[in-house]
Amino acid sequence: MSDRLTPVPEDKFAFGLWTIGHIGRDPFGDATRPAITTSDFVKGLADIGAWGVSFHDDDLMTFGASESQRRAELDAFKKALDESGLACPMATTNLFWHPVFKDGAFTSNDRNVRRFAIQKTLRNLDVAAELGATTYVLWGGREGVESAASKNPADALDRYKEALDFLCGYVSEKKYDIRFALEPKPNEPRGDTFLPTIGHAMAFINQLESPAMVGLNPEVAHETMAGLSFFQGVAQALWQGKLYHIDLNDQKIGRFDQDLRFGSEGIKDNFMLVRLLENSDYTGPKHFDARPYRNEWGDGIWDFARGCMRTYLALAAKAREFDQDPRVKAALDMASTPELAEPSVGKFTSEIADGLLNESFEPDALAARSYGNEALDQLVIDRILGI
Repeated sequence: MSDRLTPVPEDKFAFGLWTIGHIGRDPFGDATRPAITTSDFVKGLADIGAWGVSFHDDDLMTFGASESQRRAELDAFKKALDESGLACPMATTNLFWHPVFKDGAFTSNDRNVRRFAIQKTLRNLDVAAELGATTYVLWGGREGVESAASKNPADALDRYKEALDFLCGYVSEKKYDIRFALEPKPNEPRGDTFLPTIGHAMAFINQLESPAMVGLNPEVAHETMAGLSFFQGVAQALWQGKLYHIDLNDQKIGRFDQDLRFGSEGIKDNFMLVRLLENSDYTGPKHFDARPYRNEWGDGIWDFARGCMRTYLALAAKAREFDQDPRVKAALDMASTPELAEPSVGKFTSEIADGLLNESFEPDALAARSYGNEALDQLVIDRILGI
C-alpha cells in the first residue's frame, strides 16, 4: 500500500475539545490525567496535521462566569486558531452536564428549563457565527425518559420541534451561515432518548418549518449501540442529502457509549464506511468524537489522535485498491451490482404497467442463479488483511 498515512489539512480531520482533552473521568472513577489548556490543545492538533477543532460552549467558556471572563476565554481561543491556522467548523451546546437539565433541555417538563436551554443555545450560536462555524450540532443527551409515564411523547416532540423552529428562525434572521445537525442516540444518559436513531431523526426533520436547514450528525457508536449498521444509516443520510456532519469513533455492540479510537473495533464496517464517504460527494469535516483510553497519559493521548487519522487514511487507501481490483469488478458483475442502478420499471404510465402485466417471467430460472457474494465478501477481507 503506497498511499500516504500522514494527515494533511486537506483531509479535513477535526476533533472536539472534549475528545483528546478528556481527563479520563467516568461514572465509576475520577480523572486520571490533567486537563489540557485550549491553546495547547489547538497547537497539538495543528502539529499532528489536523484541520479543525469543535467545541461545546462550556468547553470553551466557563459556565456561569462573568461576561468579561467568558470574553477573555473566547479571545484566547480565537488567538490560538489564528496562530495555528486551524478552522472551527462546528459548535454545539452543553445541554446535559448541569443538574438543571436532569429532566431534559428542550423537552424538560419545566417550561423555564426549556426557555433557559433555548437561550443558552442562542447565545452560543452567536459565538459559533463569530468563529466561522457553519454546522451546529444538537445532541439530545437528556431529551428522554426513565419513567415512560413522565412525559407525553407527542408533547415532547412538539416542544423539540418548537425549539428547532425557533433556532432556525434566529439563524435566518441573523443571516448566519449555519446549518443544524441532529445527533441521534438510543440511550445514555437517559434510559430512552427521543430521536434515538438516524431514521427517527430524518422523519422528525420532515415535520420542521425549515427542513432544509436541518440535517444529521450521525455517530458510529450511537447506531452501533442500537445494533444497527452505521454504514447503511450514513448511506441513507447521503441519499437524502442530510449528511451535514459526521462523528467517527468506534464501539462494541451492546455496550455503554465507549467512544473508542476510530477503526479499533469494527474494521470491516469501518472499511465500508470510509469507502462510502470517499466515493460520495460529502465534503464536510471528518470529525472524531472519541477519547483516549482512561489509562493513557502524556504522549498516549496524541497517539490516540494520530491513530484515528492514520486508520481512516489506511482504510481510504484500501478502498481505492479494492475498487481498482479487476477481481472485484468481476465479482460485482457476478453479483449484478451495477444492474441495481438501472430502473426497474421507470415512472408509471398505463402503457408500461400493461406491458409489465403481460410479460412472462420464469421464477425457477431466476432462482437458479448464484450471486457470488461469498467470493465478493472474501475479497473485502483479503484487501483489508493485505493478502
